Amino acid sequence: MSDEAKTPETTKAEPPRPSLARWHPGDPDPAAQVARILRVDHAGEYGARRIYEGQLAVLGRGPQAGTLRQMHRQEEKHLRHFERLIQERRVRPTALFPVWHVAGFALGAATALLGEKAAMACTQAVEEVIEEHYTRQAEALGDEEPELKATIEEFRADEVHHRDTAIEQGAREAPAYPLLTGAIKAGSKLAIWLSERF
Repeated sequence: MSDEAKTPETTKAEPPRPSLARWHPGDPDPAAQVARILRVDHAGEYGARRIYEGQLAVLGRGPQAGTLRQMHRQEEKHLRHFERLIQERRVRPTALFPVWHVAGFALGAATALLGEKAAMACTQAVEEVIEEHYTRQAEALGDEEPELKATIEEFRADEVHHRDTAIEQGAREAPAYPLLTGAIKAGSKLAIWLSERF
């Protein structure tokens, strides 16, 4: 036997990264996973747009109107992009659009009625959940969907900017801040779970 054949393997395999290529029995297949991602992100951007529309209905003439309009425009851009992707990939949108249409506007208007700082606390809470959600999606996509991953990372940066802006504008000074943001985060997480599946 040659010395080369006796030499032990010295290189270690890199630890596996989460990706669509790492499919396990019981997981949705990669195409179904991408469909879920597109469905929930499309629904999420629609809901975010409706939240800002609710806030603008109440605060559209106040000092925060410019900030809210800028965030609304970015959510519109995100929504249009996901609308195009679900059409191109023939992904069924969530069946819960009528719910998010009403619930998003109601959440935006209700928090705005509590004051500008409560509206900013709403933005902070929602954007923190979306940031975490987009981060998990980017990790799951790995290298299998580079264009979609780049889009998600770009939009995640916008959501982080919205969160930071909300904090700068006094989100943490909102009345009942921990209770308010905790409830909004729980609702946002439930909306994500439902929109992925229905």
